[in-house]
Amino acid sequence: MIRTNNIGMRFIKKIDIFILKAYSLLFVGTFFICLFIFMMQFMWRYVDELIGKGLTLDVLAHFFYYAGLTLIPMSLPLAILLASLITFGNLGERFELLSMKAAGIPLVRILRPLIIFNSLLCVGSFYFQNVTGPDAQKKLSALVYSMKQTSPELEIPEGIFYSEIPGYNIFVEEKGRENGMLYGVMIYSTTDGYEDAQIVLADSAELQTTADERHLMLTLYAGERFRNMQAQGNMMARSNVPYMRETFVKETDLIPFDNNFDMMDANLFSRNAQTKNLREIGLGIDSLAHRTDSTGRALFAYMRNSTYRRGDGEKLQDSARTAGQAVAFDTLYNELGPDRRRNVLRNAMQKASAATHEYEFRSLVSGDLDRSMRIHVVEWHKKFTLSLACLFFFFIGAPLGAIIRKGGLGVPVVVSVAIFIFYYIVNVSGEKMAKSGEWMPWFGEWLSSFVLCPIGVFLTYKANKDSAVFNIEAYVSVVRRILGLRLSRHIARKEVIIHDPDYPAMKARFVGLAKRWADYAQAAGLRLPPSYVRIFFRDQEDKAVAALNEELEALVAILSNSRDAVVLDVLNKIPIVSTHAHTRPFHRYKWNLALGIVFPLGAFFYFRIWIYRLRLYQDIQQIQKCSEMLAARIDKILQPE
Repeated sequence: MIRTNNIGMRFIKKIDIFILKAYSLLFVGTFFICLFIFMMQFMWRYVDELIGKGLTLDVLAHFFYYAGLTLIPMSLPLAILLASLITFGNLGERFELLSMKAAGIPLVRILRPLIIFNSLLCVGSFYFQNVTGPDAQKKLSALVYSMKQTSPELEIPEGIFYSEIPGYNIFVEEKGRENGMLYGVMIYSTTDGYEDAQIVLADSAELQTTADERHLMLTLYAGERFRNMQAQGNMMARSNVPYMRETFVKETDLIPFDNNFDMMDANLFSRNAQTKNLREIGLGIDSLAHRTDSTGRALFAYMRNSTYRRGDGEKLQDSARTAGQAVAFDTLYNELGPDRRRNVLRNAMQKASAATHEYEFRSLVSGDLDRSMRIHVVEWHKKFTLSLACLFFFFIGAPLGAIIRKGGLGVPVVVSVAIFIFYYIVNVSGEKMAKSGEWMPWFGEWLSSFVLCPIGVFLTYKANKDSAVFNIEAYVSVVRRILGLRLSRHIARKEVIIHDPDYPAMKARFVGLAKRWADYAQAAGLRLPPSYVRIFFRDQEDKAVAALNEELEALVAILSNSRDAVVLDVLNKIPIVSTHAHTRPFHRYKWNLALGIVFPLGAFFYFRIWIYRLRLYQDIQQIQKCSEMLAARIDKILQPE
């Protein structure tokens, strides 16, 4: 007995190793594929900062390294989803999963080693986001900012103006391929301002970089320089401003152009929420809450203590009240002289403008604090939701692969991409709503988890019960029943029939069944309105319809083996009877009782049941008609030729 248990434990252990090996190899491959895809998408966002800057290989290596670290938490869920889909799709396609279930091993037990493995990945993702991710994001932000500030690589084209050098527009007609000389040079310079612009024409030129790579040395040969002489004040019209013309044989200009890459301090980005761990985010939230409260109290004190100097109109009203006169403001305003009216309006406009600017400034300050607070809260929750997404995607991918039973990179890739796009849209929408203040930060960030969790539970339950999740006909049937639509039969002629039905017996049974259906319709009074009390307040079932329908379906199943096309056509005309829709809404008495008490809902279901009773009466009439047609056809079949 002990030996048998040891063998069982060894067998289970081998299955665990087999599942882990099949999954881990695919996970490693899909992870790097997903990381590469996200890297390409990330690189296109910063392609302008990478191209044409003359960046060295070590700078580019640092850029891709830090970008890869920041994209790992986003790549893990998609890799887990794709790997689990392919793994269990392969197991289902090769009937290995079926063999495990046939051996008595449930799907949940098969998933156990991978649940433990992905739980560890979930914890590792959280640790990575809290420890490594913030530092990588900080260094990446500093690197991207430094790349943006780097001057572009100098490459002057032919035939067009080159404006990448600040303050200069250079036109080159032709470039020497061997000696690097520039021919037919035209330079438009605004380094001293647009009013003191210069135009330089040169037969040829030579452009070199200084040793420190902070200046360009431009040597011009055989050219002329034109320069406006700036007008002194307004004493001279612009059309009469003279210009200076200078002819030179050789001239050298030193142009500031820093082509070095200067890495800025990464600590300057430490205030961003993306560059903080949970403890730092918590401290930042406390600090922002204190500043928000201080700003609110200061704004309240300002609003309470802000008073404006009273103008002439208020003084006139006070004097009118002192004299015991009730005078309107318009009357007092009309009594003022033109100068005093202008003064009153001017003072009112100045005070209103000052108050508007003051409130706008304070609203901007408080709005920035609120947005920063929301961003910190969103980033705090994001470290949890992005980690749990790994586990949710596994419970979606593994059962879905077991249901689809398609391996390889075809169907699993399409399904996983569709699911991830749906998750990405929900996650980004929720995060955007949370940061804008339209939703609560925690709700916007956890919305994707609220959506994924029920889907994972549903698919795991269906896969464990071997339910047909993708049986479209079953869902169509449920929808048709909810909407009250009729179901139709589809009986086709069978290719192989061993024994023909006993037609005389079938005729007698159909005629007798039709008679019993007619007796039931008359006894039940289906054409009359039903009793509201009997439907909702009496616990009773209509077992007669169920028994008659069971016998009807049995006869239809027997006659479906007929070779006669007319018989099959008549069988398809026999309606599918709803055996409970005409009695009560629910099978439980308490639910019907509660529905009957709530009269608006009870009235709706009452009329719905009445419609189903009339439909049942029509079905019985159709059954009688089809019974007569079958009897006539059977008599014709039994007649000797």
